Amino acid sequence: MTAIPPAAGRRRRIFVPPPAELVPPAPPQLPDPPIYRDLMRTWADRGRTLPGRHDPEWVRLAAPLLGLGQFSGSRDPRRDGR
Repeated sequence: MTAIPPAAGRRRRIFVPPPAELVPPAPPQLPDPPIYRDLMRTWADRGRTLPGRHDPEWVRLAAPLLGLGQFSGSRDPRRDGR
């Protein structure tokens, strides 16, 4: 019986990050331009949702209304599992 050689080109590649001293530091994040700061302030003053901020109303609206394991709706009249 002849042995089957392993498939060529199917080597596992492992990512090894470069040493920290070789990675350039991230550039400092610039502040938002004044027009965006003013817009965010206006939205906040009016009680609107702000990008990147926690929105309790969205959490409330997106929460499931039914408890775990409870479903609404009618059964299939044919009872064939669809």
